[in-house]
Amino acid sequence: MPLATRRSDVEPLPEHPDFLWRTPEPRKSYDVVIVGGGGHGLATAHYLARNHGITNVAVLEKGWLAGGNMARNTTLIRSNYLWDESAAIYEHALKLWEGLEEDLGYPILFSQRGVLNLAHTEQDVRDSVRRVEANRLNGIDAEWLGPDEVAEICPIVNVSADIRYPVHGATHQPRAGIAKHDYVAWGLARRADEAGIDLIQDCEVVGFRTDGDRVTGVRTTRGDIACGTVALCAAGHTSVLLDMLGVPAPLQSHPLQALVSELLEPVHPTIVMSNAVHVYVSQAHKGELVMGAGVDSYTGYGQRGAFHIIERQMAAAVELFPVFARAHLLRTWGGIVDVTPDASPIVGHTPYSNVYLNCGWGTGGFKATPGIGWCLADTVANGRPHEFVAPFALDRFTTGALVDEHGAAAVAH
Repeated sequence: MPLATRRSDVEPLPEHPDFLWRTPEPRKSYDVVIVGGGGHGLATAHYLARNHGITNVAVLEKGWLAGGNMARNTTLIRSNYLWDESAAIYEHALKLWEGLEEDLGYPILFSQRGVLNLAHTEQDVRDSVRRVEANRLNGIDAEWLGPDEVAEICPIVNVSADIRYPVHGATHQPRAGIAKHDYVAWGLARRADEAGIDLIQDCEVVGFRTDGDRVTGVRTTRGDIACGTVALCAAGHTSVLLDMLGVPAPLQSHPLQALVSELLEPVHPTIVMSNAVHVYVSQAHKGELVMGAGVDSYTGYGQRGAFHIIERQMAAAVELFPVFARAHLLRTWGGIVDVTPDASPIVGHTPYSNVYLNCGWGTGGFKATPGIGWCLADTVANGRPHEFVAPFALDRFTTGALVDEHGAAAVAH
């Protein structure tokens, strides 16, 4: 059933230059309750208001807004995925990224510096060229570069032929880049709040009230909240919420960690990724090197991760960038990512007619932020999946219509 409601009882914003958003008490009921106050939840709230005029909405966050994976990712944005279904949603997101600062009226420091995905073996080359051609068929900017061309774009990459993992070339997406994750969250939160949406922090969901195939309310640590529609956007903790509803889903939660170096002069002009050496490296706006690798192999909800992963990704980075051998590690952190068997998200209906699911983004959630917010808001508002998320329905794991993006997600990004 399409939704079309706007709140008229919103508290006015106080006139204070440092004020970001209101801190309202939960109301007794809302037309839409979004569980999860990270990037995806905030983006969904923003586009519900912006695109559909739906503002009787609450975003529930058990901690502080954007304090989970949104604050713990490595900010890479790209759309060079292999399959048509993945390319469509990520390219939609990238196009929104390109206008997001103007849309939000807030700086997000979106820097389109490009991404290089290195190839180190003959099979890497074949797979990479295949992806370039697939990207071009989908209208996505992509090109294949030889080692000398790689060195022209990023002179500090070691392209010597006599090393353990010689660089045979790379795919290149010039429109890819990075953004300041905190600023993105703050911009989305400000716009949602200005529209009258309630952003409720320190509000953990502990259960649901149901009536047949509908959820009628959400039980929280700050009281029960009645709802017309529920959207689950809780990333690594989605399986915990689904257990409360008795809905099985093929999800595993893993720690994903990354690290930054001390501040350095600008030396790294782009983003470099390598599945074979298993690391990716960019340089943040302030000057830190931002490095990541794959998820820890064990499942869990810890936000720290294992030391051997840090050791391996630093060794891999020095393999590709000898110039960084004496750089000092400044800090590390971990997030909790939710991974599906085909490394693609789950978006759409659940067995409950008024509950929508958005999860399983694994290591690619940040780059999808505006795209999934747009599409999930459209799905909730119109009661049917947006065309870009329709292929990612939960039932694909019983029909067999998988979207296998393991090649794109072999290294966290």
